[in-house]
Amino acid sequence: MTVATLIVLLLVIAGAVWLIRQRSVARTRELDDARADARRWVERLGGQVLALTGTDPASKQALADAAERYNAAGSQMDQAQSVAQARQVTETAYEGLYYVRAARTTMGLDPGPELPPLPGQGRAGAVSEDRTVDVEGHAYSASPNPSGRNRHYYPGGTVAGRPVPQGWYSEPWWRSALIGGAWGVGSALLEKSELDARYGRYTNANLAEYHVPVNADIGTLDISFVGQPDPHINPHGARGIGEIGITGVAGALGNAVYHATGVRVRDLPITLDKILPPTTA
Repeated sequence: MTVATLIVLLLVIAGAVWLIRQRSVARTRELDDARADARRWVERLGGQVLALTGTDPASKQALADAAERYNAAGSQMDQAQSVAQARQVTETAYEGLYYVRAARTTMGLDPGPELPPLPGQGRAGAVSEDRTVDVEGHAYSASPNPSGRNRHYYPGGTVAGRPVPQGWYSEPWWRSALIGGAWGVGSALLEKSELDARYGRYTNANLAEYHVPVNADIGTLDISFVGQPDPHINPHGARGIGEIGITGVAGALGNAVYHATGVRVRDLPITLDKILPPTTA
């Protein structure tokens, strides 16, 4: 290898190293900028959540929803390690600020400056008149302004793949998410991983043998909201939805089995062999 070739090779390597470092610096700077922007919006949301107090059921509910978004944005911020994740934090803060605007409007206050649009919001539109529909014997209503019945605000967007217009509704948009807590029936009564101790492998690592509840197992569900705030979480007593609809199901079913049979089962799933007395041959 000649000296000239060696010099060219070293220059190529040095250029590649410099380019990689520049890209790394650029990515770091972009992430820092995205996190700073997200933090600005989260702090703005937090200032509104902590400063405002609802004066009627609709504004109180809107501020509780804003507080939930504030909690969610704070959690997302702590875990944001990419630009996309930081932008999700910003979007969550936007959602919370839309709830704040709705609450301020309901209380007769200046709603403040316009906010950036949410994904799918433009396509979903807004409720323009009072509407009522009956679904399986249950009446649902929506209106452009809050009322005694329609006190759950939604800023507009996509829920479960469907556009939902901006407006005030008789049912919260997250009600169906809590109904999804029926999945807790699976963990309480059906789901169990069987481990082969000889080979350290699961023997039911497929949906044919790992049992989960289906529609026929669950049937029709309805839920009720207690409406009891938790003042220890935040000033508005708002709690996130997340797993809340699931965590209490197993305990509730365990208590039901205990009251019906007198047997307290302390390991899941609850199966007949844990309830019935052992038989002797």
